[in-house]
Amino acid sequence: MRLKFIGVALLCTYFMMNIVFTQFMVHQYYYENYVNVLIFGGLNIVVFPLALFTYKKTKNEKA
Repeated sequence: MRLKFIGVALLCTYFMMNIVFTQFMVHQYYYENYVNVLIFGGLNIVVFPLALFTYKKTKNEKA
């Protein structure tokens, strides 16, 4: 498998993780579990730089 496809797969994975973490965060906020809201919000913040780093690395690869 080419490296560019691996980068795209990683970006899709990070995007899915952001969606799932956001959904859990909203769900926990609704049930007033604020510690879990902070945990999932922190996980969203951690995943974003990983996606940005992967995007920059994948963008510079030759096709």
